[in-house]
Amino acid sequence: MTKYFPEGRPFRETSAFVRTLRNDPDPTRSQAMHRPTSFILPAIALLAACGGAGEEGNAAAPATAAGAAADKPFVVTVVADFDSPWAMTFLPDGRMLVTEKAGRMLLVSADGKAATPLAGIPAVDSEGQGALMDVVLHPKFAENRLVYFSFSEKGEGGKGVALARGTLAESPAPALRDVQVIFRASPYVEGDGHYSGRIAFAPDGHLFFTNGERQKFDPAQDPKSTLGKVLRLNDDGMPAKGNPLAARGFHPAIWSYGHRNLLGLAFDAQGNLWEQEMGPRHGDELNLILPGRNYGYPIVSNGDHYDGRPIPDHDTRPDLEAPKVYWKPAISPAGLMIYSGDMFPEWKGSAFIGAMNTPGLVRVALDGTSAAKADQWDMDGQRIREVEQGPDGAIWLLEDGLRGSQGRLLRLTPRR
Repeated sequence: MTKYFPEGRPFRETSAFVRTLRNDPDPTRSQAMHRPTSFILPAIALLAACGGAGEEGNAAAPATAAGAAADKPFVVTVVADFDSPWAMTFLPDGRMLVTEKAGRMLLVSADGKAATPLAGIPAVDSEGQGALMDVVLHPKFAENRLVYFSFSEKGEGGKGVALARGTLAESPAPALRDVQVIFRASPYVEGDGHYSGRIAFAPDGHLFFTNGERQKFDPAQDPKSTLGKVLRLNDDGMPAKGNPLAARGFHPAIWSYGHRNLLGLAFDAQGNLWEQEMGPRHGDELNLILPGRNYGYPIVSNGDHYDGRPIPDHDTRPDLEAPKVYWKPAISPAGLMIYSGDMFPEWKGSAFIGAMNTPGLVRVALDGTSAAKADQWDMDGQRIREVEQGPDGAIWLLEDGLRGSQGRLLRLTPRR
């Protein structure tokens, strides 16, 4: 079995420490294990799991998770089990695309009972926090069948995150065809952390893409680097016209800067762009992303360095954009979904975030451009990597495969 450095926070964020990440697992996190069974579907309970070595798996009916206690306002149903999943998206017919850390993208049936790996995925460098990362559909997917995804790779100067797209084909076998890398973070650097790689399409069709600062601090404030930034692109990967900082000499793709490790990105019904990111030692953030704004890292943060050195709080620099909500102690946020369905009408417009440090699911109430903490539920002690809304309004979660979990796909429906 291969151990990898889990998403999370090292004790020290110094250059010397960053160089050791590849071989020194974070002592504050459980170590992830790649299981030899690559796609396992739950049977009866999760005491036993079975899966074939072939391309598709089959299983008994989904089980209700034991951790779905009566005090939660939802019932948790276990739908499937993956090998360290990272992200998912729904196709118009209810099927899903699911990415796994090691580099597989799976086409999953709507009931979770079958999954087929897609051919055509580029080589992924999955050391450390590297992975096959986000996956989203083009807004006109029904017409063009375009799938966008991000992944970490080796390249000139080190490693970085790339954005690619391909056409989903299902005959003679499921595959992404004509795959092209349309954007690469710059520069590529040494190390295996803070890639970010989240993707979101705006209502006007522009593509937003997050680049983490790669545990290097200063690139988040470097106007020539895309690291530590939210980027605004055309759907072909070219920097969009009208980006707010290009005239000031910034990289033409930059929309906002001063970010750390951006692991959630979503638009609300009013067209506001929300982003969540891991702070350093505490100080995780939910931000309203505005064009041209500086969100302060590493100049300010509501967390501190891992060696104990303080970082000035956001309130010391009112000229820098402060988070709408922050968490201290940390939650290690992952995934971001803004609910728009009818299955949970009382939550319409709320933001949902996975939590990987204090394992669970977090709800934040949004009101226009304001936000307030609302609920946090323990999810049977599991780290939640991804949050999505299903076509019928159910809430879907992916565990990331740590702390004894096998990376389950969970479906949340109202408790009646």
